[in-house]
Amino acid sequence: MERVWIGIGSNMLDPKKQVDQSIWCLSALPMTKLIAFSSYYRSRPLGKKNQPDFLNAIVILDTDLSPQVLLNYLQYIEKKQGRIRLRDDCVWQSRTLDLDILLFGKHIICIPELIIPHHGIFNREFVIYPLIELNDRLVFPNGKIITDIVRTVPRNGLDLWKS
Repeated sequence: MERVWIGIGSNMLDPKKQVDQSIWCLSALPMTKLIAFSSYYRSRPLGKKNQPDFLNAIVILDTDLSPQVLLNYLQYIEKKQGRIRLRDDCVWQSRTLDLDILLFGKHIICIPELIIPHHGIFNREFVIYPLIELNDRLVFPNGKIITDIVRTVPRNGLDLWKS
């Protein structure tokens, strides 16, 4: 089994419901066990500022699925929860749900459809702060340590979600 870290984000159609539902769906994946999930965080949107704040969380799974099969399941969950992917999908648009594989064990994967570690993992507050909440001793595949990274990432208004 591989330890996998999944980032979750939503800012449309009742984000708390979207995140809750996605965690339930992730816990039901075959050959996969839900280990933990972070607190929920409110973050400002990247890029386009004229959209609602995001609700973010991170889930830890242990899985026997391959990275590509896991990605297929994540995209299915996104679609089932109303995500519409356009051919030229802007990465900073509002979303019903965004699921990203942040880490897949100690693997470094770079194929057209999947980059692991996720390309924004080291500079996004809505990723780093939930990661350190879940594991303050986390070491990334490149040898970087979460406690060193968190010192370089400003909170940018990141708050715990208050429902």
